[in-house]
Amino acid sequence: MKAKDTFFYPKTTLNCKGKLLDASSPLVMGILNLTPDSFFDGGSSTTIVEILKKTEQMLTQGAAIIDVGAVSTKPGAAEVSLEEERQRILPIFKLLVKEFPQAIFSVDTFRSQIAYETVQEGAHIINDVSAGELDTKMLKVVGKLNVPYILMHMQGTPQNMQQNPVYQNVVTDVYKYFHAKIEQAKSAGIKDIILDPGFGFGKTVEHNYQLLKELRYFLTLHCMVLTGVSRKAMINKVLNCSAKDALNGTTAVNTIALLNGAQLLRVHDVKEAVEAVKIVKQYFEV
Repeated sequence: MKAKDTFFYPKTTLNCKGKLLDASSPLVMGILNLTPDSFFDGGSSTTIVEILKKTEQMLTQGAAIIDVGAVSTKPGAAEVSLEEERQRILPIFKLLVKEFPQAIFSVDTFRSQIAYETVQEGAHIINDVSAGELDTKMLKVVGKLNVPYILMHMQGTPQNMQQNPVYQNVVTDVYKYFHAKIEQAKSAGIKDIILDPGFGFGKTVEHNYQLLKELRYFLTLHCMVLTGVSRKAMINKVLNCSAKDALNGTTAVNTIALLNGAQLLRVHDVKEAVEAVKIVKQYFEV
């Protein structure tokens, strides 16, 4: 048996509102922040021209999915009202779908109302940092919408998650959480579930690297696994650098994630992530 047969997964597709996305080998998700206060690129895309240019660039560089978010979930982030989130995302999202009709868009929101409204406007995937914990209607709504759901683990809320994260064993604790949440999601009618361990969401640097090291363990839950480590503190603190200077470290951690079973990379820098996927594919195909 060749090494490539042990790395790549059986034919896997995501049904994204009728668009079938081949996920049998790792994919890259590009981050499009419509927020003024995200930890790395907040406020960098503030005009229609900049937003469209950024989206086109990520698609051209090989992003399979564009993840659009209008609320920062960085540690200590200020709360944003439903109406403000709606005003930030809906007009832009309508334009994105019109300008890039072949693209697959996910929406980064923990609110079921925003999930519902954006899917009506053409969103294909819902990416929820709270796994339904911040809106008890979310799972039921996503089930009815019949779209893939990214279910992330977070200890606490963005406002308090990094104050004192404690686990008995971070890997087994997150695994048990996912096991229970998957059952809830399936009971709500959600068919395609993607798991995100939530790097940096209620975890210390040590917790993050324990999860990274044992990432393949989560594949036993028979769901796709996403990693979102792009320019985060788990990299910056190790390298003693700012998020601005963390691209090389991000690529290193993304590569480790791929070697350990990650099937979807959520990143700010699409070109470099796509190159990491190509290198890892070649490594396993020899």
